[in-house]
Amino acid sequence: MSERDSGSSGRAKPAQRAQAAGDAPFGAFVRKPVERAKAPGPANVDSGGATMRAETVESWPDDAVEVAAIVDAYGLKGWVKVAAHADAGRGGDALLSAKRWWLMKGHERTSAPALQAKIHSDSIVAHLGGVTDRDEALALRGTRVYICRSDFPVLEADEFYWVDLLGLDVVNLTGLALGKVADMIDNGAHSVLRIEYPDTGKDGKPVTGERLIPFVGVFVKTVDQAAKQIVVDWEADY
Repeated sequence: MSERDSGSSGRAKPAQRAQAAGDAPFGAFVRKPVERAKAPGPANVDSGGATMRAETVESWPDDAVEVAAIVDAYGLKGWVKVAAHADAGRGGDALLSAKRWWLMKGHERTSAPALQAKIHSDSIVAHLGGVTDRDEALALRGTRVYICRSDFPVLEADEFYWVDLLGLDVVNLTGLALGKVADMIDNGAHSVLRIEYPDTGKDGKPVTGERLIPFVGVFVKTVDQAAKQIVVDWEADY
């Protein structure tokens, strides 16, 4: 299974799990094995207000997905350097297209218009509204960046964001339930479904079992997000 190539030199780090707090490539996507080359989108420009604003739990978007963290200042004019949890070719391009970034540092929540965002070397750099100098940019180090799921770029019919696969039921070709997708793993070559299911331990007590199924066309036959189900060619005793 190939990943989309958007021209970015960065790659999601191997073995990251999609539910690791503050560390996971939620924006990454997987695709069924049809190779398509895509050019990166242009840097975004926000035409709305250019100031940062305070947010609350109530004003926080229901579909906010963590996609990156601010790691440093970039230059002298308020730009920040961002480490995306997925590179721009694998879902990190949400950072390039979203007009507003939702920011969390500790318990403090804010949001800011993304005036500009672009790929720079192996990271993304951005200029956020209300951040005018290097000191203000440095103060944002350690901030977690969220994007509304509705702002993610639209994928092809055979492409899927990891965040949309979490929680789906997995059944095999005979209809046997294999469990639910608990998270995703990137092993460098392809993505892997990590599936959890109820099981019984040697002591007779209930435990949580785990299955790992490569997200490649030979095993994954259909993904029906409407039905919340993935059909795989896989047996329970594999």
